[in-house]
Amino acid sequence: MLIILAFLLILSGFFSLSETSMMAINRYRLKHLAKQGHRGARLTTKLLDNTDRLLGVILLGNNLLNTASATLVAVIISTFFSHDELALLIGTICITFAILIFSEITPKVIAAAYPERIALAASYVLSPLLKIFYPVVWFVNLFVSALLFMLRLNLEKGEGTHNISSEELRTLVLEGGHFIQKKHQSVLLNLFDLETVTVDDVIVPRSQIEAIDLNADDETIHTQLLTCHHTRLPVYRERLDNIVGIVHVRRVLNQMKNGKITAATLEKVMHQPYFIPSGTPLFSQLQLFQESRKRVGLVVDEYGEWMGLVTLEDIIEEIIGEFTTQAPTQISTFQKQEDGSIIVEGSSLLRDLNRKLDLQLPLDGPKTLNGLILEYFQDIPEAGIGLNIAGYPMEIIQTKNQVVKIVRIYPIPPITEEK
Repeated sequence: MLIILAFLLILSGFFSLSETSMMAINRYRLKHLAKQGHRGARLTTKLLDNTDRLLGVILLGNNLLNTASATLVAVIISTFFSHDELALLIGTICITFAILIFSEITPKVIAAAYPERIALAASYVLSPLLKIFYPVVWFVNLFVSALLFMLRLNLEKGEGTHNISSEELRTLVLEGGHFIQKKHQSVLLNLFDLETVTVDDVIVPRSQIEAIDLNADDETIHTQLLTCHHTRLPVYRERLDNIVGIVHVRRVLNQMKNGKITAATLEKVMHQPYFIPSGTPLFSQLQLFQESRKRVGLVVDEYGEWMGLVTLEDIIEEIIGEFTTQAPTQISTFQKQEDGSIIVEGSSLLRDLNRKLDLQLPLDGPKTLNGLILEYFQDIPEAGIGLNIAGYPMEIIQTKNQVVKIVRIYPIPPITEEK
């Protein structure tokens, strides 16, 4: 009888192993193995598709074996100790301890540590058991369904519990650093940001845009085309607010065989400007660029005035990092000094500063350093004024035309512990 008791405890431990491993297994890893044709993964997936039946057969076997073990202990005690109450009490304590150690806690700890290995193996046993005991499991589940109905619990609403949110997926990518290359991890994280980052965060402001005036003389237009730093240029008439088209420099230079480029030549080869509403998410704009087969868009505010432009390259660089060649006028945006401080232009985008200088400036308000400083002072500050934003000491070096032109950012001083 002791040998039978040990056998019952081992079988009960198997059902405890199966229960914990089935609930703890990685569902996405399981789907991957099933797609590769792993038979155990397919059986496990089929079992998990009907959790009520799976738990029914596991708990049926577990409780049946535990009850049988307790009954067998009672028989053993009554046989050797003639219904002695003290012996029954000691026997009850001993069998409870044995069930906890050998049939519950130890198997479940092991299953939690190796859920995949155990669940895939257990599926070969649980699948035929479920077929054998299906009538019993079905009958028990009738009462379970009735109880759930009385409690107004709808299991169908819980079918999406295994769906994963973008924030949870971001956490998985961050925790998967040992399995994902750092560059690939950075690309995946940047993809998540495309839904929250807008075109305003990567816009090239009007003050930094090269554009051609159709009313300029032919010599000026010709020289500007030969010395420009970009392949696509906005074209305007009289004033910069009046954008009439976008011209591809390569197409224009092909016309140089017939002589100098004139305004009339530009009007023949330019195409209509493509306007983008301010606040458009980068991911949406990437899809719009793909659908419209455009590479440059002019960002306009709610009043219809254009604020700057966004290119396809700007969005791609937000995903994989910088890869295009910068114009000479943009190379010295950041200048590191000997004392560790950094000289930056006030028009610098805050996202660029955070990414390139490893800062943590706030991004939920203004998009440029100039805008952040103006918001801080609620006024146009003078040169020489110091301030502290997000813990970063700064000094305004130059202010011109109601704009903060140059700022010095000092390194954060080390925190000294007070004794």
